[in-house]
Amino acid sequence: MNASVTFRNTMPLAGTTRAGHVTLFDTSAEFHGTGSAPSPMEMVLESLAACSMMDVISILRKKRRDPVALCVEVDGDRAEEHPKVFTAISMRFSLESPDCPLADFHRAVSLSMEKYCSVAAMLRHSGCRIEWKTELLREAHQ
Repeated sequence: MNASVTFRNTMPLAGTTRAGHVTLFDTSAEFHGTGSAPSPMEMVLESLAACSMMDVISILRKKRRDPVALCVEVDGDRAEEHPKVFTAISMRFSLESPDCPLADFHRAVSLSMEKYCSVAAMLRHSGCRIEWKTELLREAHQ
């Protein structure tokens, strides 16, 4: 895995992967940014949600469930002093599916958060506490 990030006189920064995918990073004007893109720490929260969502979708499809829509809301608390690492994160997974019972959804999220999600594992190993909840937006038809 390989990536680079470049600065060209002004924000945002441009991250580029070996495959050529570009990600923009920015910050507020207070820190000489423009606010035009997420900050690196916001990207960590988004990466946690995306990593887990990919696991959950894969697990549900292996169980022959149909995840029509999945949304994860993520809130993070940071340390007061530098480095201002995440100390606690709460996540709310909301699934829309015509055929997935809450128990299957909850199990898929549990497997992701406790076994498969690399981003969650890195954050936990840094001392961050991660809590999560699941909800079905549309009840499964059985």
